[in-house]
Amino acid sequence: MVYKWAGAWGPFKVSIPCGECALTADIINDTMENELAGIPVELETREWLSEWYRPLVKGGWHAPIVLVEGKVVGQGGALNRGVLTQAVVEQYSKRSPISGNHVFGKETCPHCLRAKAHLDRAGIDYEYRDVIANPLDLYEMLARVKPIVGPKTPITVPQIWIDGAYVGGADKLAAIVNEHVEPNPDRGQCSISESDAAA
Repeated sequence: MVYKWAGAWGPFKVSIPCGECALTADIINDTMENELAGIPVELETREWLSEWYRPLVKGGWHAPIVLVEGKVVGQGGALNRGVLTQAVVEQYSKRSPISGNHVFGKETCPHCLRAKAHLDRAGIDYEYRDVIANPLDLYEMLARVKPIVGPKTPITVPQIWIDGAYVGGADKLAAIVNEHVEPNPDRGQCSISESDAAA
């Protein structure tokens, strides 16, 4: 939902067009056609001055105000499309369970390559989703994994689902692929070493 700089309240009427409101609407429409393609999203536009009290209780007071499921994701300036994409994907992931086999990873990750090789040898078809090349896949992976592992657990790749069930990383594949899978010693570790943290 977008509250644009327009409307009327008692004797007050907005008659000056808002360039940032128009820019925000263009960003939303383009994001819906590109980054959010395939995700059912409806855009509702309202006049801020006519309904100023509605977004105000959510923390929105400066048009243009953009809300996703009642949460303010932008106001007072042109919208950040990454913030919008992440907010929409988070809400979509809550309502739409994942199905099938998925490997979320990145091209330079040896553990992702290892997981794919195990699945290939086992003859298990899967959809590979590169979280670096496609922000939508990154946001979906985070939205689906964080509720499972907790908000403070570092998220590494790969993240794997088989038959719609969360598996975890490559080292959790052993029972599924009937092979020994070498554990990843870095899994769940922060990228800052203890010596760096002490410095």
